[in-house]
Amino acid sequence: MGTLIHFPVRPATEQGRTTPGAAGARPTPVRDAEHTSLAAPRAYGPSLLWREAVGHELRGERTTQARTLADVARRAGVSTQYLSEIERGRKEPSSEVLEAVGSALSLTLLDLTSRVSGALARGAGDGARLLAA
Repeated sequence: MGTLIHFPVRPATEQGRTTPGAAGARPTPVRDAEHTSLAAPRAYGPSLLWREAVGHELRGERTTQARTLADVARRAGVSTQYLSEIERGRKEPSSEVLEAVGSALSLTLLDLTSRVSGALARGAGDGARLLAA
């Protein structure tokens, strides 16, 4: 017949939605029970995305070293905002950026990719399905 691709549905906070606020007030991000902890990555639906696993590993290493975003970003030569987006799994960094951030954290690219592949293996579940007829 055709091709069926299953994509996990993202929570409202991942889609950039906010709760309505009072007139002139800053909107408050929607939060749910799934987004109350930064301790471990959450797989939305059946699989963990590469960029989410990379971000979790980088943030985990940075917090283990008690380093700030600004310090690591400066040493890696990227903006603090960009590093934050990488850590939150919102940006897909190039291999050059991963090398720079990893080096700022004293991680080789091999160490980082090994950690990420382990996280993906543990969080794989059923995975996304691509069915073709």
